[in-house]
Amino acid sequence: MLSEQSLNMIDIVARLGSFTAAANELNKVPSAVSYAVKQIESDVGVTLFERHHRSVSLTEPGKHFLQRSRELLREMSAIKHETQRVANGWKPELAIALDNIVRADRISSLISDFYRKFDDIELIIRIEVYNGVWESLATGRSDVAIGATSAIPVGGTYQYRDMKGVDWAFVVSKSHPLAKIDRPLTDDELRQYPAICLEDTSREIPKRTTWLLDNQRRLVVPDWIRAINCFASGLGVGYVPCHLAETFIRSGLLVRKTLVNPKIASACCLAWNPDNMSPALEWVLDYLGDTEKLYQEWLS
Repeated sequence: MLSEQSLNMIDIVARLGSFTAAANELNKVPSAVSYAVKQIESDVGVTLFERHHRSVSLTEPGKHFLQRSRELLREMSAIKHETQRVANGWKPELAIALDNIVRADRISSLISDFYRKFDDIELIIRIEVYNGVWESLATGRSDVAIGATSAIPVGGTYQYRDMKGVDWAFVVSKSHPLAKIDRPLTDDELRQYPAICLEDTSREIPKRTTWLLDNQRRLVVPDWIRAINCFASGLGVGYVPCHLAETFIRSGLLVRKTLVNPKIASACCLAWNPDNMSPALEWVLDYLGDTEKLYQEWLS
């Protein structure tokens, strides 16, 4: 009943106000147009046009029908266009998972530059912690991950780009009892204080903790801002990525300590699922750049 052809015909008749003029534009005889419109009116059960001597005009129901039919025509055109683009690799959205260790100020720049390039693709940013990043890739919630750390704990085929290692600073509050000890700290000295840890956001694969000694109590927080506040308040001890801790160490709010058994740097990478490749993902990978650029912009 409401084919694209019939909706277009109603639109043309309404715009030109005449069956004869519409017939000329459609390369049909006026009687064919008049009959087709009458058939549509019969199917809808409403008179769409008032017939005059040499012209026609829309009834009130006809005006509503025309408005809605134009919306449908635009939607039909969009469906065709999007389907053709999907066939050429276009996807309506791109999801990026970022580990909480990366610099937050770069996220806004990435979003702004992406939307200047793509005005018809939704960008979804997810902040994850530790294995939550890998889970986001493995479950298809994200197409690419920035700052994925440690070895991949899930199966699948992924491609990687090294981001160098994440160096860690062991910190305590300037007023903490350990702050004034001028030598490497032992595990026994650390174990008596809570370890401030971030909550791994994974739900289906085993969670991971940055650092925790045997029989040590945890203080679990959602992000590094809350963690640094807890460190500064003397509520516990633990590690913070150097690029996030440096400002607070220089200001004297936090004190960096050396340990007898220090934590080594964590491997870090950009990872993506090649099966989800699209023009938008290709642009993001090119935008993020090589190992050195990734390290300087996201981890230094």
